[in-house]
Amino acid sequence: MKFLKNMGWRVRLGIFLVILSAILYLMDILIFHDAEHVFFYIGIDTAFLPIEILLVVLVIESAISEREKKVMMEKLNMVIGAFFSEVGTDLLATLTKFDHNTDKIRNILLVNNAWSDKDFDHAKDEIQNLTYDIEIDGENTESIKFLESTKDELVDKRKFLLALLENPNLLEHESFTELLWAVFHFMEELEHRKDLSRLPTADYQHLSGDTTRVYGFLIKEWLQYMEHLMNNYPYLFSLALRTNPFDPSAKVEISE
Repeated sequence: MKFLKNMGWRVRLGIFLVILSAILYLMDILIFHDAEHVFFYIGIDTAFLPIEILLVVLVIESAISEREKKVMMEKLNMVIGAFFSEVGTDLLATLTKFDHNTDKIRNILLVNNAWSDKDFDHAKDEIQNLTYDIEIDGENTESIKFLESTKDELVDKRKFLLALLENPNLLEHESFTELLWAVFHFMEELEHRKDLSRLPTADYQHLSGDTTRVYGFLIKEWLQYMEHLMNNYPYLFSLALRTNPFDPSAKVEISE
């Protein structure tokens, strides 16, 4: 008994089912007195066993895994939505002011209700070939304000960002994980500098590189998230269109 207790429940279940099967076959023989007939069907069942395993492993297991993956991705998209609601959309809107190629990017990312999956695929191809040009200048008052306000906001959201990084579902979404790490790194870079208005020129160039990295990841993830909303949540997609950080005329209020 102690030996059985140390076994896993799957092993115990397997032993029970084998014994039960043997008992049922034995009862068949005792009732019908036709051992040859019973052993014939045992042979048939045994021959069919590999096909049954094939069906279970390759078909049923695949269908279950696909369903589980779909559920997991749905949960992950909820996490991505929370990120853009709390941090991403506002950060994107601010960063566009420092990008010298904003007009070109805006023409690509002016998403609207008429967009289809082909439009999103085209936009993804377009942004892959873009070069982002964000320059943080120590002599520019707006740049300093951006660094200071972004530092305060990201530090304030530290627990929220950490909670996102701890989500095990992120393993299935490598690009979003890279975005979170880029944002988290940018926050730490800013946090370790006491006076952001008095840094060496080389240090401002370094921060420009960190900012550009975050900006590039944000654009790609934002576009994918918009496509997800369009296909699954029209009411959320409507709000996202009215808060599009690349649309200077966007406003939350509906006038028509």
